[in-house]
Amino acid sequence: MNNNSNNNGASPRKNHFWDILSGRQLTILGVCITIVIVCVGACTMTLSSLFGAGDEEGAKSVELADRDGSDVSGHRYKFRDREQRSEGSTRKDTVVVNDPMEGDPYEELDELIGLEAVKEEVRSLANFVKVQQMRKQKGLKTPKMSYHLVFTGSPGTGKTTVARIVARIYKDLGILQKGHLVETDRSGLVGQYVGQTAPRVNAVCDSAQGGVLFIDEAYALTQSDASADYGAEAVATLLKRMEDDRDKLVVIVAGYPKEMKKFIETNPGLQSRFNKYINFPDYTAQELFDIFRLYLRKNEYTITGEGAAYLKAALEETVKNKTKNFGNARYVRNVFEKAIQHQANRITKMRKVSDDELAELTLDDVQKALRETVP
Repeated sequence: MNNNSNNNGASPRKNHFWDILSGRQLTILGVCITIVIVCVGACTMTLSSLFGAGDEEGAKSVELADRDGSDVSGHRYKFRDREQRSEGSTRKDTVVVNDPMEGDPYEELDELIGLEAVKEEVRSLANFVKVQQMRKQKGLKTPKMSYHLVFTGSPGTGKTTVARIVARIYKDLGILQKGHLVETDRSGLVGQYVGQTAPRVNAVCDSAQGGVLFIDEAYALTQSDASADYGAEAVATLLKRMEDDRDKLVVIVAGYPKEMKKFIETNPGLQSRFNKYINFPDYTAQELFDIFRLYLRKNEYTITGEGAAYLKAALEETVKNKTKNFGNARYVRNVFEKAIQHQANRITKMRKVSDDELAELTLDDVQKALRETVP
């Protein structure tokens, strides 16, 4: 019998790698493995934030709009899947890229409800450009002209819509190559930390090259009281790009009249580049009612006589008591959206629904919508 065998007849125990290491060596090895795992995880997260997260954020912040757009003046209305067009006008996406407007821009302009003075200003601007181009072709002197514009007025008065029309007119006149519109505001231009603002402004200007950059509530760029605010840097960077890309980029700034006047006066560079103002007046009660009826027609809805009468009277009272923040056509659009929602809730409870009922808004639908909508 083999003397090396144990009493149970078990085979001799083999030495493994772990058996030749002491307890201290095992501890050191475990710590090293843990450090390697942590480092690999950290590197993976860093790469993901640099490449993956950046792409995701860009996809969220820059979106393509519907071709016909969400028109706050009531023309060519169509719902948008966009939170910044919701009630209260809270913008969730800070940069919006709109494709060039299709069709005849002058017809689009004429079909807008109200805004007669605005239409005249836009046509006068286009006529002046045409004549200067004719003079240039004949070898005559032409004055140096700035195509940048200041749109003043309350929310919901059609400023963005007219900016899209101007972009298309500029394209047809040969001033711009593409004629698209890029919408943004302070949040799309000003960073929170050192080194963020200039790259943001440059990126937005790059996306707007060949078209129009529309900056809503532009006065907010210089209104912050924070000690570490970079609005002035955004303005300086914007002015440099306007100079460097003067043949490729047109900028339209918009906001309340007094605030915009003060904003332009804060910087000599702004004064020299923005010398053309177009004012957008608030809509009358009749114009707001006409906009609501246009929403009905464009979306194949109707309204009962008593519903229409109640709505018209309510709009007259609202306009009479409006505040500075009155939403104009934006308010009417919100009323329309809530009315069709209440109509849908009502119809789903009916056993049989006729074609007329499927399209009709009632007095009750309108009353509920008005109660829920803040002017």
